[in-house]
Amino acid sequence: MTETAVQANGKEDQGECPESSHQWEAVSLSLCLRARDQPGTAKQVLVPETLVASKTAFSETDTPIHMQKQWFRETFNHLFAIANSAEAGDAGVHLVSGWQIFQSTPTEEVPFWADVVLGFRRMTEAELKKFPQYVSGQAFTTLKCECPAYLPWLEKRIKGSGGWMLTRRIDDLWELYPSFDIVVNCSGLGSRQLAGDSKIFPVRGQVLQVQAPWVEHFIRDGSGLTYIYPGTSHVTLGGTRQKGDWNLSPDAENSREILSRCCALEPSLHGACNIREKVGLRPYRPGVRLQTELLARDGRRLPVVHHYGHGSGGISVHWGTALEAARLVSECVHALRTPIPKSKL
Repeated sequence: MTETAVQANGKEDQGECPESSHQWEAVSLSLCLRARDQPGTAKQVLVPETLVASKTAFSETDTPIHMQKQWFRETFNHLFAIANSAEAGDAGVHLVSGWQIFQSTPTEEVPFWADVVLGFRRMTEAELKKFPQYVSGQAFTTLKCECPAYLPWLEKRIKGSGGWMLTRRIDDLWELYPSFDIVVNCSGLGSRQLAGDSKIFPVRGQVLQVQAPWVEHFIRDGSGLTYIYPGTSHVTLGGTRQKGDWNLSPDAENSREILSRCCALEPSLHGACNIREKVGLRPYRPGVRLQTELLARDGRRLPVVHHYGHGSGGISVHWGTALEAARLVSECVHALRTPIPKSKL
């Protein structure tokens, strides 16, 4: 129920897989898995453009705050470097400024990521007049990563570094043995089957993409449910957060509610045109699964680095968690290259 693919991981230098000819980028361009044709889903799953600053992305997680901040900072620094390079347009990574607003004063007035984004401050009374139903807010500049451009850009980097892509359907991780020495499992919801993980479940998200080129600043309700994200070719309006819902068909009532809520924040959106509906499933679990598992069967061993369960915070921390996954793969490589001592008995 998955397809296999080599994917980027966060480093530049290359090496060789031990006892094989597979090329790696930073020893973790091994074999990754990504979900495809999951029960009740279509082949194309929405990966909406995501602001790299999300108060709610990991609000219901077991992942410690210090780890969230480290992953977030590493990802921000990575994307900031791209935004300041000649590759920014091709990669779809840009700076964007705007507001996060609250109908009641948040318990955490200064979020853990405040010193990572640029120019974080409390909104002024004059700024809050734009949002009469809200009592407080935060203004800052962050990064916007448009995945329809960013993912092909990463793939191009992989191939340019000697990596290669393989598409293949599998139902069991052991189908990859012995062709591959190490597996990096990024199959998301597919891990329910491939890894037997009953903790992961879908959270359905529906958004609208509209033409409204006059909207230049992001606006985000503090709950994370209503947001307006301007992009290069369209503005994204959101959204929904429907736990356990596998439905990938657009819901007309959801669309009406999204448009109504977003127009309440930005009335000029009543003039938006070319409205398109997009639906996707976010892979949620109590915490990101980022760990090594050594599968064993009939005397054979297959190291698996699990790297999934990011929910709606995937873009916000993707580079940071990939760096950690790369470190785990490096440990697997070292273990494979280290001879097993023979028993003296």
